[in-house]
Amino acid sequence: MSEITLILKKMQHGEAGAANKLLDLVYDDLRRVAAGKMAFEAAGHTLQPTALVHEAWLRLGGDQQPHWQNRAHFFGAAAEAMRRILVDNARRKNRLRHGGALSRVEWTNFDVAAVENDNEVLALDEALSNLTLHDPIGAKLVELRFFAGLSNKEAAETLGLAERSAKRTWAYARAWLKKELSKSD
Repeated sequence: MSEITLILKKMQHGEAGAANKLLDLVYDDLRRVAAGKMAFEAAGHTLQPTALVHEAWLRLGGDQQPHWQNRAHFFGAAAEAMRRILVDNARRKNRLRHGGALSRVEWTNFDVAAVENDNEVLALDEALSNLTLHDPIGAKLVELRFFAGLSNKEAAETLGLAERSAKRTWAYARAWLKKELSKSD
């Protein structure tokens, strides 16, 4: 049993401080994943990786964590929380009353040609929701790989799939999403 699973079991039994131990154990991994996701965001993005991890932790329950079945359950929920935060942030920024149709220009640098990535995040979220209806396991695999930053092997273990099955599912889901996203262009 992994150390994470042991801590999750301690949390189920109400051990004081187990949630803090869990955060200490997974923080660096979640921070690395968040930094990877934030690297794709447009210049001038206000959400930082540390804030993304902390917001995800709070959405998961903070110190009052729910009963996680296992490591896979926890990381799946963390991936979903990060996805929701990025999508909510993209939606918030795209609202017209918040200047969604405007782009930020620095006074000292008028050569701002950054691609706004918020629309891509929203399009991916919609496509992923459609994939969930068509292939829930494929959608969960994409979520774990893209939003949680897990490798194919880690995602396969998390979902209880053989690595080869996960590889085939990943290839199918990517092709399906590419086709779905090309419809919106």
